Amino acid sequence: MRFDRIWHNARLATLSPREPGLGVVEDGLVAASGGRIAYAGPAAEAPAGWDAQARMNCDGRWITPGLIDCHTHLVHSGNRAREFELRLKGATYDEISRAGGGIVATVAATRAASEEELIGTALPRLDALIAEGATTVEIKSGYGLSLEHERKILKAARALAGHRKIDIVTTFLGAHALPPDAAGDKDAYIERVCREMIPALAREKLVDAVDAFCEGIAFSPEQIARVFEAATVHGLRVKLHADQLSNSHGAELAARFGALSADHLEWTDEEGIAVMAKAKTVAVLLPGAFYFLRETKHPPVDLLRKHGVPIAIATDCNPGTAPLTSLLLTMNMGATLFRLTVEECIAGVTREAARALGKLNEIGTLETGKRCNLAIWNVKSPAELVYRMGFNPLHGRVYNGA
Repeated sequence: MRFDRIWHNARLATLSPREPGLGVVEDGLVAASGGRIAYAGPAAEAPAGWDAQARMNCDGRWITPGLIDCHTHLVHSGNRAREFELRLKGATYDEISRAGGGIVATVAATRAASEEELIGTALPRLDALIAEGATTVEIKSGYGLSLEHERKILKAARALAGHRKIDIVTTFLGAHALPPDAAGDKDAYIERVCREMIPALAREKLVDAVDAFCEGIAFSPEQIARVFEAATVHGLRVKLHADQLSNSHGAELAARFGALSADHLEWTDEEGIAVMAKAKTVAVLLPGAFYFLRETKHPPVDLLRKHGVPIAIATDCNPGTAPLTSLLLTMNMGATLFRLTVEECIAGVTREAARALGKLNEIGTLETGKRCNLAIWNVKSPAELVYRMGFNPLHGRVYNGA
């Protein structure tokens, strides 16, 4: 059998759900053909008589699936460093938002930027993720809050894949905040999201899923249900910013619509977690936002484990509450702040992140038939990927087998 490339003399963390733990293979080999994994497993069990156009000796290094950031707001303009200063002086996220800061401040800056400018400012953030082994990044809109500007953000996000070798998954987050021009009428704005924005963006194939922010400072469960109903009509899966600042029963709402994920979840109760488990909705935890906002209410990790809810983690890269562009640091935060295990952290930015995007059939594990997206690490054990801070041990990144 002839492969395009093989990586041998490697230790694999396959993350295969059929194997215990990280799916470790001590003397492993990964073979690629046509951009997909043709074999991943023990070298001793590789197909007989194999050959390859190119062979890479990994000298005992570890190979994991390429990392996946399943929750970002990467495309935006401006920053909110001034709000950071205000929070240091005691202002809360809610107070800043109600005073005209927060999301709407970024909306003004993003509306004023061109698509080309948005691409230019997003690329350094994307490059930081790529430099740590990311091969797939989800990008939400939500800083335009009108069809014109939401379309611009989503087009900029799609265009990033033409500038870098990376998969971009786009999510429409029109129900993120009430724009200043909505005259305080949330219901009328939600009607525009449902009747104008979702149909147009779905028709233009700019969006892979629909998200919303369920919170007192954003939108009610009833309003978001209307958004999710519109998304379903247009064949789009949904996800939800849920229970971050209060228990608004967002987890239950997400589960009711079969959401891919419910994200944040600091205030979610056991009832919400139980229905998430039945709906197979992934919990996406965002330790960067928890850290940056100096929150004290931890997400109910033990209850997620008890009910078997898959746990992903992500950067939540955004200008106001998580200006974070490091999945490695995100893993460390997940372990130190939320007491996730090494296995949960690594699975959280590979297998479970893929699950949260509805992409587990394509990426997230080292298994035959999946896309050959790899991260090769200069570490002696996978725990080092979670343990170290401010250090990048990436040796090589493989995207589609190259």
